[in-house]
Amino acid sequence: MTPEQVLAEFRDAQALLEGHFILSSGLHSGVFLQKMAIFSDPVRTERLCKALAAAITERFGPVDIVVSPAIGGIVPGYETARHLGARAIFVERDPGGPFTLRRGFSIPAGTRAVIVEDIVTTGLSARECRASLAGEAGEIVGAACLIDRSGGRGEIGLPLVTLVTLDIPAYPADALPPELAALPAVKPGSRVMHKT
Repeated sequence: MTPEQVLAEFRDAQALLEGHFILSSGLHSGVFLQKMAIFSDPVRTERLCKALAAAITERFGPVDIVVSPAIGGIVPGYETARHLGARAIFVERDPGGPFTLRRGFSIPAGTRAVIVEDIVTTGLSARECRASLAGEAGEIVGAACLIDRSGGRGEIGLPLVTLVTLDIPAYPADALPPELAALPAVKPGSRVMHKT
């Protein structure tokens, strides 16, 4: 699947939005990728995650476990794992705490795991996911996402496979360009959903 085909999937699902958005990182952007509009369509999700699984295999070889950060990474993690023939697990937060593996999940010795994210903006979720796996015996070989919107600048600390790399600017609240500041801000992400 080419980058143009991936972006066409987002456009066709009305998941590539323009306006003034507050991202889950707290940064502001004129573009928001509403991935849940993708993940609510099983056929579209399958196409994208099958392509991501192929890219993972090409870069990292066989993978035994896909681990994703909850909530946003669970659907793409599961579907990508299905195409890899791998197990799908996830890390989740205790209220106010860091990501942890729960529910009996583990990455045993001798297994190879990859972190699968939906969208990378700063790489924070993937970094926190990786940090939570530090005590696991298996090998974390890399990370993957559908779209890297950081232009390749999102720091994860692992090699990253992505279907599309975009350079979509994101700004701190006190450094907005005038055209963005003139628009009302909306926070459409999963952590908090309200207008500000």
